[in-house]
Amino acid sequence: MMFWYDHDVGGWGWLVMSVGMILFWVAVVIVAVLLYRALSHRYQQHHATPGPTPEQILADRFARGEIEEEEYRRRLSVLRTPGHPTER
Repeated sequence: MMFWYDHDVGGWGWLVMSVGMILFWVAVVIVAVLLYRALSHRYQQHHATPGPTPEQILADRFARGEIEEEEYRRRLSVLRTPGHPTER
């Protein structure tokens, strides 16, 4: 029977195998970290809380006194027109 320890792999064999093993585990860790970051980023995008609607922002501005009632009603009617880009 022949075993590995019976063969002389040379003085560099152990070094090449050690470096190869280290590079393998570094690659495994890098892939795991990249996979984790990609999946957690996707999860955060799907579970993010939606921001205020344009109508809510307009009502807040009116409540703070930034705009007058006439302007509030005019802008609100524009937001509520069918086919407006902010319509959901």
